[in-house]
Amino acid sequence: MATRGRPRTFDPDTALRQALDLFWERGYEGTSLNDLAQAMGIASASIYACFGSKQDLFRKVMALYGTTSGEPPRRALREQPTARAAIHAMLRATADEITRPDTPHYCMLILAAPTGAVENHAVREFLAGLRRDMLTTIKDRLARGVTDGDLTAPPASLDAIARYYTTVVQGLSIQARDGADRAELEAVITCAMAAWDTLTSAPSHIGG
Repeated sequence: MATRGRPRTFDPDTALRQALDLFWERGYEGTSLNDLAQAMGIASASIYACFGSKQDLFRKVMALYGTTSGEPPRRALREQPTARAAIHAMLRATADEITRPDTPHYCMLILAAPTGAVENHAVREFLAGLRRDMLTTIKDRLARGVTDGDLTAPPASLDAIARYYTTVVQGLSIQARDGADRAELEAVITCAMAAWDTLTSAPSHIGG
């Protein structure tokens, strides 16, 4: 029985990881298809055949990022027994991931977004959607704390609290990119958690 087409001579999983490393280092706009072909060790035609367009490849890369470097903060939110412990562990896991010695020091969700060309609007919106999903995940964890009884914050304040800690996550990434080390990020986290009692006891019109 004849086979269809030529068999692949590369491992798609390895190639995707190589694409992740390059996008992470250079961002979306700073990475060309030729750069990707060289880093992945395959022809541009093979990239299209296996992964689709550059934008399609980037979306697959971000899915991989979400299940690797992006997973520890989300796992912290899921697994810690209280809302406070979950937020604290999420911030610390974020700081751990963005200061690893073997990867660029920033979160791809925050700093890999293109900033110039109009044709990259869809990629910007895609990343913004992932960031909004993170905000929702944090807010849902706070709501779970209210349900569980370990958080007494008024429901109307949960969005503002979630936005505050989402902003801290984003700020940690920018600080790390600009050279802050793990200890310096821990000092930021300590300050952010010092605000917890004030934020969670605030009146329901917080942010209004």
